[in-house]
Amino acid sequence: MIVYESTKNGFMNDVENDSILGRIETEYTKHFGNSGLSQVNSWKNSMDNMYKVLNDITIPADAGIAIEFNIPMTAKRIDFIITGLSENAEKTVIIIELKQWEKCRKIDGRDGIVETYTGHALRQVAHPSYQAWSYQSILESYSQTVQDEHIGLHPCAYLQNYQISSQTDIIDPIYKEYIEKAPLFGRGDVAKLRSFIDRYIKRGDQGAALYDIADGKIRPSKMLQDVLRSMLSGNREFVMIDDQKVVYEQAKALAEESRQDTQKRVLIVKGGPGTGKTVVAVNLLVDLTRKGMLVQYATKNSAPRNVYFQKLKGKRIDLSPKFLFKGTGTYVGAEENQFDVLLADEAHRLNLKSGMMHNYGENQIKEIIAAAKLSVFFIDEEQRVTLQDIGSIDEIEKQAKAQNAEICTMQLSSQFRCNGSDGYLAWLDNLLEIKETANYELDMDFDFRVYDDPNDMRKEIIRKNTKNKSRIVAGYCWNWPKEGQNNKDFCDIDIPAHNFRISWNLKNTDTWAIDRDSINEAGCIHTCQGLEFDYVGVIVGDDLRYENGHVITDYTKRAKTDKSLFGIKKMMAENPEEAEKTADEIIRNTYRTLMTRGMKGCYIFCTDAALNKYIKSRIHGQNNG
Repeated sequence: MIVYESTKNGFMNDVENDSILGRIETEYTKHFGNSGLSQVNSWKNSMDNMYKVLNDITIPADAGIAIEFNIPMTAKRIDFIITGLSENAEKTVIIIELKQWEKCRKIDGRDGIVETYTGHALRQVAHPSYQAWSYQSILESYSQTVQDEHIGLHPCAYLQNYQISSQTDIIDPIYKEYIEKAPLFGRGDVAKLRSFIDRYIKRGDQGAALYDIADGKIRPSKMLQDVLRSMLSGNREFVMIDDQKVVYEQAKALAEESRQDTQKRVLIVKGGPGTGKTVVAVNLLVDLTRKGMLVQYATKNSAPRNVYFQKLKGKRIDLSPKFLFKGTGTYVGAEENQFDVLLADEAHRLNLKSGMMHNYGENQIKEIIAAAKLSVFFIDEEQRVTLQDIGSIDEIEKQAKAQNAEICTMQLSSQFRCNGSDGYLAWLDNLLEIKETANYELDMDFDFRVYDDPNDMRKEIIRKNTKNKSRIVAGYCWNWPKEGQNNKDFCDIDIPAHNFRISWNLKNTDTWAIDRDSINEAGCIHTCQGLEFDYVGVIVGDDLRYENGHVITDYTKRAKTDKSLFGIKKMMAENPEEAEKTADEIIRNTYRTLMTRGMKGCYIFCTDAALNKYIKSRIHGQNNG
């Protein structure tokens, strides 16, 4: 998606006629919501400065121009793009990261990070050259067209208000690697930037290279479970961008500080679905282990760990997966500061007690903090899906303070799942009445469909499963009787009105997410949380319905074999208001989590016809089903 596109000549005319801001604002609001005053002022200043840069006959009048170009499969946007043809008639793209900064401070010991005043506060952020280079890397990773068409990508950064000669921190030698990859231009460097553009673009292309990337083939999605072996062998599979990079460098710095002074520290990393929490965690696991630290990655949910172990089975790698990946109940009785770093992923799933009967230990959060000099908790409080989940920011802070740990809290927002659509997540929150957002109608580039017949949904998911990366999941509204748990022909989920039957995932495997035959089974929240697929088909049961103008929940429709709400009856007798609120939150969070497992698409069928109809009414142009 592109907010503004034209040729150089069209761009120049729009700036001269004072129509450029109106065009940008209109399209931006349509796709991303209202823009703030600071954003508008930034566009105005940047467009005026880019007008000066492009006001040169050496830059072809029919070169393509794009503003706020949405990188495919992500929520990231490139500020300014110029396209054309090189001297050898090869398609060429200039990526320009624009900044309004006037000063910044270098940060020693943190790769590619600077400190500057942005977003109304002094913050640590990615160096502009690193940022521009990372966007190039993401385009190369996601766009098959870039490789097939041999499109040349050339990133740079332009800080139009920054006097580099007097504010030299920005070009300190510690940033040399990234400045060489993406040259840096500041105030007074118009001629230098023109020269950079002219070096790569000799003739215009009417934006052809831009359209090739925007509408071209998308590479098969990289899933963590598929590249884990390579990562554990020390290879970089994911380029971290923006807030991911900042969190990653902060965690490394805190780990080194705690190793040196033994001061206990806690880093809380908040982030919604697809923001890269697990990718950052695994990169930290590999990097810090290679620095000689004792590090483990821990999750409550065994499904991701079992998939990782299967993917690594029989492979020669430098690090031992059985030691690196642990359950969160491992740290009962661990020695104080036994580990340099513990990385608690899916921290919202942490429990009070551990063990099969939940009678072992005292508090998993307390035990993790006690066992490590640095504890990093990756958390999304809106993915709490059982009564036993105690992972919350308040509880982590409480336990950290009790152990005199320094606390640092950070946020991940870069979106890579759901085709990189922040709008889809906001719409989903609004639809499920989790929170009010401005996204009432779904109108964006994410393949979301509602089906009136679950058989049609299943057929489409099977058709999409060409690389064994699509799955059917369901709300836990159908029992999982013992006699059928290892029988693929025993259909637990039965919807007679549509002659639809399917088995729950089988108990005799721990790796449903990657088993070839799993496409013929339905997973639940316990088998897919912490994992991702290309396409996910979601069967919404009777615990979520549409009545009297609202989406309502009904915990009594949950299966008796589901342990997510174990204890709710006792809670209902003691405090019915709190019990209703908690059950309601868990059910909504469950479906939010299920509907955000897909990287490319989510297809749903609701057993409640009224809910099916209502969701359709909330989707722009929805006619299928």
